[in-house]
Amino acid sequence: MSKIAADATETMAEVRAGVDSVDRALVALLAERMAYMDAAARIKTDRRQVRDEVRKRQVIGNVRAHARALGLDEALVEALWEQLVEASIAHELRQWDEMRSRVEAE
Repeated sequence: MSKIAADATETMAEVRAGVDSVDRALVALLAERMAYMDAAARIKTDRRQVRDEVRKRQVIGNVRAHARALGLDEALVEALWEQLVEASIAHELRQWDEMRSRVEAE
């Protein structure tokens, strides 16, 4: 079944299929985002560089502006991105530690 635009759906089955399709795309984008976190962990030479509050505020400001432009609830998007950025930082810290421990073990 091909994806139907939300405003063209006529049944709950079509709505659910559309939501499932969007969810799959979101998970794929999250995997891509985490790959960039892996790259950041590889590139940063100091663990203290992982948490960058200035960059965090910039990222959240960017998504708030994008949400506004799309007519989405900015507070909702900010709350989601707060969690996403914190999860990304935690992931990057784990990767940073793991990469350095592998090098030390060699």
